[in-house]
Amino acid sequence: MVMRHSHGSCSRFLALTVLLLAPAAAIAQPRWRSHDIERPRPAVVVPPAQQLPVAPPSDAVVLFDGSSMEHWEATDGTPTKWVIEGGNMESVAGAGYIRTKQGFGDIQLHVEWAAPVPAMGQSQGRGNSGVFLMGLYEVQVLDSYGNDTYPDGQAAAVYGQYPPLVNVARPPGEWQTYDIVFRRPRFAADGQLLTPARVTVLHNNVLVQDNVEIWGPTEWLENKPYASHSERLPLAFQDHGNPVLFRNVWLRELDESAIVATEPYQGRAIALPDEVLARYFGRYVAGGNAYAVGRDGDRLYAQVNGRKLAITPHSLTTFALDKTGGEFVFELDAEGKPTGVTFHMGGGVYTARRAD
Repeated sequence: MVMRHSHGSCSRFLALTVLLLAPAAAIAQPRWRSHDIERPRPAVVVPPAQQLPVAPPSDAVVLFDGSSMEHWEATDGTPTKWVIEGGNMESVAGAGYIRTKQGFGDIQLHVEWAAPVPAMGQSQGRGNSGVFLMGLYEVQVLDSYGNDTYPDGQAAAVYGQYPPLVNVARPPGEWQTYDIVFRRPRFAADGQLLTPARVTVLHNNVLVQDNVEIWGPTEWLENKPYASHSERLPLAFQDHGNPVLFRNVWLRELDESAIVATEPYQGRAIALPDEVLARYFGRYVAGGNAYAVGRDGDRLYAQVNGRKLAITPHSLTTFALDKTGGEFVFELDAEGKPTGVTFHMGGGVYTARRAD
C-alpha cells in the first residue's frame, strides 16, 4: 500500500478515515470502511508444507528466475535500483516501485516472497510491499505473522477492500507463495465500465480470495472509481521501505476468448422457410433413444431426455445445439422428408427412426 507518513501519524489518521470517493454505483457497497481497525480479523490457519520453488509450466512467461532484472524497470522507464542478492530480488528502500516492461491483461500469476529477518516495525511498517495487477489493483504483501493491522491491509488482502478469508502467513524469513488468477475489467468504447475486475488468490496453497469483485483501483485512504484504461498494463511491485525478497516470478497469459459468451452460437447457421422446417417436427425413437423436434416461439428445439434444447439449422441435414457441442444429423428421403436422426454429442452417436 502507498504510505510515506510515519506509522504513529497513520494510526491517528486511520481513526478519522473517510471514503473520499465512493465506488462506482454498479459495484457492491462494503459493510466496513476501508482500513477499519474494528473489522474482525481473519482466523489464523497453519498453511500446508510446500515444495518450493514451484516450477513454471511450459507456457509461462518467466519474469524473474534469479539471474537478471531484464524484464523490469522503474516506473519512469529507467533501470530499476532494486538488487539481486543470492538469486533473490530485493526491494531497496527509496528505490521506488518496479514494473514489468511488458503489459498484461488476464493472467495466472505465481510469486514467491519472504518478509525480512529480523522482523522490524509493526502494523503496516513490517515487511510491507505489494503486487499490483495492471499497476492498479493491489494484493498486499505484509509480514502478518503475529503482526496485527487493519484486516484489509494484511497479507493477501485486496488492499483496502477485502481481507483474506484466513491468515496463513509464515514466519519472517520463510518463503511464501501467491498464486493469483486475475480477470481485468472490461470497458465500453465510451469508457463506461462493463464488468469490474475479479481476482482469486491462494496464499501458501490456501484459498484466501474467492473470485472477488474489485471495486476499483486500490488506494490508501481512498476508494477510487474505475477509469477506462488499456487492456494490457504492466505488473508492478511496491517499494514500501522494507527489504522484502521476491523470487520465481512467472505468469501465464489467459485466453480471454475462453470467457463464456452470452450470445447464442451461430456457427454456419442458415435460414430455412417455415414450410421446410415443419418437415422435421415430430418424434424419433429407437431403443432407449427418443427425441422430439418442434418449435417454441420463434426458436426450434430438440427435446432430449426431457430437456428442451435450442437448435439451429446449419444445412438441410445438420442442426446444431446453440450452447453445447452437439448436432442432430437427419436422414432425408427423396422428397426431403426426415426418416431418422443421429445425435452426435461428445464422441457418442445415438440414432433414432422417425416415429410419426
